[in-house]
Amino acid sequence: MTFEAPDIDYAGLSPVLALTVGVVLALVVGLFGSGRRQRIVVSIFGLGTLAAAAGLCIWQWGESKELIAGALRIDDLAIAATLVAIVSAAFCIPLSWREESVERPLGPTGHGEFQALLICSVLGMTLIAQAQNLIAFFVALELLSVPLYVLCGSATRREQSLESGLKYLIIGSLGSATLLYGLAFVYGASGSTDFDGVRAAVGGAVVDDPLLLIGIALAAAGLAFKLSVAPFHQWTPDVYQGAPTPVTAFMAVATKAAVFCVVVRFFDVALGPAVGDWQPALAALGAVSIVVGNAGALGQDSLKRLLGYSGVAQAGYMMVAVVAASEAGVSALVFYLAAYALMNLPAFAVITIRERETPFGDHIRAVDGLGRERPALAAALTISMLALAGLPGTVGFIGKLFLIEAAVDSDYTWLGVMIAIGTMISLAYYLRVVAAVWMRPAAERPAGGAMPAIAGGSQEADTAGKGVRCRVILGATLLAAAATVFFGVLPSPLVDWAARAGESIAALP
Repeated sequence: MTFEAPDIDYAGLSPVLALTVGVVLALVVGLFGSGRRQRIVVSIFGLGTLAAAAGLCIWQWGESKELIAGALRIDDLAIAATLVAIVSAAFCIPLSWREESVERPLGPTGHGEFQALLICSVLGMTLIAQAQNLIAFFVALELLSVPLYVLCGSATRREQSLESGLKYLIIGSLGSATLLYGLAFVYGASGSTDFDGVRAAVGGAVVDDPLLLIGIALAAAGLAFKLSVAPFHQWTPDVYQGAPTPVTAFMAVATKAAVFCVVVRFFDVALGPAVGDWQPALAALGAVSIVVGNAGALGQDSLKRLLGYSGVAQAGYMMVAVVAASEAGVSALVFYLAAYALMNLPAFAVITIRERETPFGDHIRAVDGLGRERPALAAALTISMLALAGLPGTVGFIGKLFLIEAAVDSDYTWLGVMIAIGTMISLAYYLRVVAAVWMRPAAERPAGGAMPAIAGGSQEADTAGKGVRCRVILGATLLAAAATVFFGVLPSPLVDWAARAGESIAALP
């Protein structure tokens, strides 16, 4: 018996190869120099790596082919999720320039380590978006998660960051173990690790096999941990608040894009014939997540915790698209994932800036009177909040309309109603932030420069309005906010892009 190596399509794997090389380069380049010089050089290599990977993804746009003996599949859905992750990572690199945990690490290679871990997580997201096999699915999920555990705890001089890293590690490991146990049951019932093989088996006699039903339940619970879907969301507010803000921004956006992509492949494709078994369960999870997320955000004074609970509610909205189990649902999901990135990143950017400008950290007092003090930042934060609330004229409004349409078309009208109710509740806490920005006077600094007991505050106010770094961060923030409005008024380019991703799933057997 001879071993036959699988055919390797290097063009299809080119984004993965570019990111792999980028991880190595970031580590090696980070060994040379220190301080400002190191930051500039490492950032050039990091952004160059992400730009190269994005260019290769665009080059492969429109392709639909299997890679490495069917373990991976590159198509428009995988490329769309990868591009969202890449853009999120590229946005967060400038934010890390002002992060104390990167500026003053325990070792001499802070920026190199940070960006290597960031790119490594993007690599895991790229692989999980392409996963077409249970084993590749799980390995890619761990490659995505492990760097995030480290990044969350990277601010080693802050107790909250270490706590968030430990919490994320423990809860993430529990979620991974639950998912792996569920995948084992799915394999035991179907006798195959390939999604196509699982689909063929589920479409046959095993559709009512108890092993399969247990596997679906455990896999859904494990993925719910990763996606911050209630009631598996308890870690989210604590980790979001404790982690360095650039890491929180990346984790909040990119993780959802990649994991929801594999959720679509796993449930809508591999377990498609068993849709009657998992569809009601995911619908219940989505509804609970909408209620819990919006209710939990109402009383939050920490902006990062508020956005954490907001993310729980938003994950519930996105789960509705998976429940729809249709091409329209996948297209609505991809559109909303891109919109979610545009809506969230400006908010986290403003929080990052205000953490270094004021002694209030991520407390809502940090943005009191921002409209008078920093009108450009205030405008970006306002657009972000209004878009997350789903007000007309923003991309969030269009995204929610598509999600509701997909729910109604799939006879889950009550889920569409839940989205509308959740949107109305969310106005209370999103508009509270807007009111703080424009209707309150600036919060008074503590006398004598003493720092209040608010986590994450800077003991010395930082003049963030000066310097190249600040202009880059402000420019990226305003660009994302402008895109939020542009695609809310003229959504056609983003709609067409998302529709191509939905067609790639509809084309599968």
